[in-house]
Amino acid sequence: MLFEPQHDAKMSRTKNRPLVRGLISKRRALIFSIATGVIGTGLLWYGVNPTTSLLGAANIAIYAGAYTYLKRIHPVNTWVGAIVGAIPPLMGWCAAASQYSTTDASQSSIWEEAKELLFTEQAIGGWLIAGILFAWQFPHFFALAYAVRQEYASAGYKMLVSTNIPMAARVSFRYSLAMFPICAGLSYYHVTDPAFVVTSSVINGWMLKEAWRMWKLNGEKGSARALFWASVWQLPIVLVLAMMQKKGLWSRVWNATFGEPELDDEWEEEVMPPRKTLQSGS
Repeated sequence: MLFEPQHDAKMSRTKNRPLVRGLISKRRALIFSIATGVIGTGLLWYGVNPTTSLLGAANIAIYAGAYTYLKRIHPVNTWVGAIVGAIPPLMGWCAAASQYSTTDASQSSIWEEAKELLFTEQAIGGWLIAGILFAWQFPHFFALAYAVRQEYASAGYKMLVSTNIPMAARVSFRYSLAMFPICAGLSYYHVTDPAFVVTSSVINGWMLKEAWRMWKLNGEKGSARALFWASVWQLPIVLVLAMMQKKGLWSRVWNATFGEPELDDEWEEEVMPPRKTLQSGS
């Protein structure tokens, strides 16, 4: 990070970053960061919608401002960092949902558009997917950081796993447990088919089991490493399952494969008048 190369140099996982090694100056890094941030949010504003752009800008501010600052102040930084990880899927939801929006951003306020994309019942699915990313980061990060907890402490970073391993393990277990109601919520609000509750529970159960072991063993006997690998597999599998079990997906595949009539075709058959046939001698 731009603000902490002297601290990153004290950790094995960050000591080879370009800023730490002096391969790029702070000035150039700052210019690059500002340029990509402005261009990126600008493209989202004009190419997608203002709501998605503002979420992206907020994410940059939270990460570069609050999260980076808090890393050396208080363990709550992990919760702030989890928000940063949860916002991108919410941005994706807003980007996709805008094509069905009834609000014309050019003729209404940005707030009206944001309310429709973020604060209606149709937006609950986006918040639930963001919830998956938010909850996932605790078992994943605490299990990852366990192996280098002493390095975090020596570099001056206030990580919970460095100051209170039992609490970090309990938090990992709680958020692993939270995966079950979050995934069930996706089915309840018709984002996925009901079967997703069952299939996601299998992989969520694996991560929960490893989180329980880390809690009971205090991270020892390979329990933290086992939780780390469970989290590495859990997230992509759950997201792929959600895509494969999207509500109504397979019925549309069936209809497309076996030539079932589409709604538009049926409508045309109902409203189009029958063709007149030419009578002989007319």
